[in-house]
Amino acid sequence: MSALFRRPPAFGLPPSGDDIADLAERALAAIPAKLAEHVRGVGIAVEDMPDDETLEDLGIESAWELTGLYRGTPLTRRSVDDVAREPDLIFLYREPILLEWIESGEDLYHLVRSVLVHEIAHHFGFSDAAIEAIEREMD
Repeated sequence: MSALFRRPPAFGLPPSGDDIADLAERALAAIPAKLAEHVRGVGIAVEDMPDDETLEDLGIESAWELTGLYRGTPLTRRSVDDVAREPDLIFLYREPILLEWIESGEDLYHLVRSVLVHEIAHHFGFSDAAIEAIEREMD
């Protein structure tokens, strides 16, 4: 793993959206097989910040508080009678992720992976305890 992703550089450019997307793809490839078979077709989008409409919909005042978001219909709420729907997407918000990275000193790959797993868990309707168990399994 590149030193760039271990700690914030003293000087230089911050990781780009493409860098975050690359880390997310690596993290997605590393999720347990029992989850991976169910997340095919879920897209990943990296944006710098959440938009105002998203923040308003979620009742979040500061965009810095939102590092990721699952948009779609959780598997637990789907039916064979469903009509066509928008594709499931996981949004990763680059600037809030980078702020958390700087403030926490956590490895950037692990931080992106944690956000991604948390949002995938929303796709499945998992509890916080189940999310923690998945993350422990990945370590």
